[in-house]
Amino acid sequence: MARGDRRRRGAPADGPRTAERAARGGPVRRDGRGGRARGAAGGAALALVVLSLALGLSGRWLLAWYRSRRAVMLHSAPPALPPDSSSPTVAPDLFWGTYRPHVYFGMKTRSPQPLLTGLSYNVFWSSNPGLPLLTEMVKSRLNNWFQHRPPGASPERYLGLPGSLKWDDRGPSGQGQGQGQFLIQQVTLKVPCSVELVFESGSARTGGSQALEQLAGSLLTHALESHAEAFRERFEKTFRLKEKGLSPEEQALGQGALSGLLGGIGYFYGQGLVLPDMEVEGSEQKVDPVLFPSVPLFTAVPSRSFFPRGFLWDEGFHQLVIQRWDPRLTREAIGHWLGLLNANGWIGREQVLGDEARARVPSEFLVQRTAHANPPTLLLPVAHMLDGGDPADLAFLRRAFPRLRAWFSWLHHSQAGPVPLSYRWRGRDPALPTLLNPKTLPSGLDDYPRASHPSASERHLDLRCWVALGSRVLMRLAEQLGEAEAAAELGPLAASLGAEESLDELHWAPELGVFADFGNHTKAVQLKPRPPQGLMRVVGRPHPHLQYVDALGYVSLFPFLLRLLDPNSPRLGPMLDVLADRRQLWSPFGLRSLAASSPFYSQRNSEHDPPYWRGAVWLNVNYLALGALHYYGHLEGPHQARAARLHGELRANLVGNVRRQYQATGFLWEQYSDQDGRGMGCRPFQGWTSLVLLAMAEDY
Repeated sequence: MARGDRRRRGAPADGPRTAERAARGGPVRRDGRGGRARGAAGGAALALVVLSLALGLSGRWLLAWYRSRRAVMLHSAPPALPPDSSSPTVAPDLFWGTYRPHVYFGMKTRSPQPLLTGLSYNVFWSSNPGLPLLTEMVKSRLNNWFQHRPPGASPERYLGLPGSLKWDDRGPSGQGQGQGQFLIQQVTLKVPCSVELVFESGSARTGGSQALEQLAGSLLTHALESHAEAFRERFEKTFRLKEKGLSPEEQALGQGALSGLLGGIGYFYGQGLVLPDMEVEGSEQKVDPVLFPSVPLFTAVPSRSFFPRGFLWDEGFHQLVIQRWDPRLTREAIGHWLGLLNANGWIGREQVLGDEARARVPSEFLVQRTAHANPPTLLLPVAHMLDGGDPADLAFLRRAFPRLRAWFSWLHHSQAGPVPLSYRWRGRDPALPTLLNPKTLPSGLDDYPRASHPSASERHLDLRCWVALGSRVLMRLAEQLGEAEAAAELGPLAASLGAEESLDELHWAPELGVFADFGNHTKAVQLKPRPPQGLMRVVGRPHPHLQYVDALGYVSLFPFLLRLLDPNSPRLGPMLDVLADRRQLWSPFGLRSLAASSPFYSQRNSEHDPPYWRGAVWLNVNYLALGALHYYGHLEGPHQARAARLHGELRANLVGNVRRQYQATGFLWEQYSDQDGRGMGCRPFQGWTSLVLLAMAEDY
């Protein structure tokens, strides 16, 4: 009930007026009939008002309670993974691992209350006393010393460092005393040096166990070399880089990329913070965050040094690499992510589970909002599973299908746009006076320029393309699994979203000659100094109005990147034109994220927010571009030869620059400069930058 309605219906009735008249000495009826009638009517009206208010307030409270409840209620669909899939009885070879990506070296078990191991260090001349975990050292000294063994080999896990370290898990666990124990072995050394430590459980040599030869010295060296050789052999068999003629340096880059990605796999367990969706966008939403149920997550991370937690849209790219190496790991990871599904079909885009993970995350990023989506990149490895036809993959997809369908359905409905077949990312920043362009964090592209003035009228091109891809993949999966009802529902949607006429109508900007977002926009915005506030946004003329957003870059390419265009499409040629234009997106180091001609190119978004997706070269989108060029280069059409040529040139530019930076610095980087190719952002970033391996292998 509106507040105005409550005021009108709450006016005094005749009964009080009669009392007021008596107090003033006026005549009052004494027969009681009229007074009682008016009093009864007034009482009834008052009761009705009170009841309406109570029902309205209780209804709103019940609705808020219901939404909060569903936000933290796990989805009822059967799990995608078998029960206890992480237990040592079901997966003993995966139970122990280097599953603490946020520390320099640490191991744990895949269990809710794991046994943790780790290294601590102290430097005598350090100004920071104590024995901190080797976490900060990762930022400056972590290198590519990981080599993980193939499945089926010895369950021992090795980490090669300048000194050799080994954890022996062959025997049963040691006999504790019911309390935590801490053993300190002091070693004072003069660098350079190496130390070899061996830990053995005493219980492993009791109870009639055979004597075990200590794995140390030359025996350890031989074992490490044997595992390294097995890794190299399997690597070549899987990716065939040597067979394709790649140099030893490029092969080493590929091995380092894969090893770093595998070494960044973590196991997390705990409760996340969730802000329920009250269907009120912006600051008007008045509700406190609530705790999500305790859940496990087995996932790779983008960067052990800077982002040591699960990111939904990163993980799809991670698994494109991992599934080529070990499909079972991908099934485990996707199954765990689908286990995070809430009752509505939502999955949080960042997962901060457990005290260790929470300690590394700024407080403003702890809360996940159930109205916010993320690109459904997990469907990329799902599509690869469908193409491969592995029986184990198909059996997994059969179990996972109800959850995949619920997730896609939530995305399709919750992010629907202002007109049919349009979509809008919820959760854009408000138009604050300190921001050049309000960010769109849920899209994954953060500060990529969108409409200058956020509104409900926006239509986001990249989101529509993700939904189109999702409908296509889910329809294929439903057909392959024999899910007739789901296929009948998804088929028309996939056809509608795949129709280029609809895409043209909503997103083709004739005045720009490219696909684009649509919204309340003006290019006449600048950050200018306004003492003492600092840099403030100034909006000039023309004033914002509904129009296509002139921001040529990655978003403009999405119909091409996700292969939604027909090889004979009249829009494919213009896509290749802007992609290959050195004044726009083409650089000697890969495709830049925003055209060099854009007024937002390399511009800060605020005084304290440097450019991020405004020109730098990113490996994940460049990999999608390589895949699209390879795809159109192998399909008959007017642009086949050109697409094939551009694929070769882009691949050479991208791989060559990543290799040079890797040799110069020893790291894979978050992004690369489009001006000189240098690595930028955080490092090591062996998340989606490891896609350079698939680019070298030409595996799309």
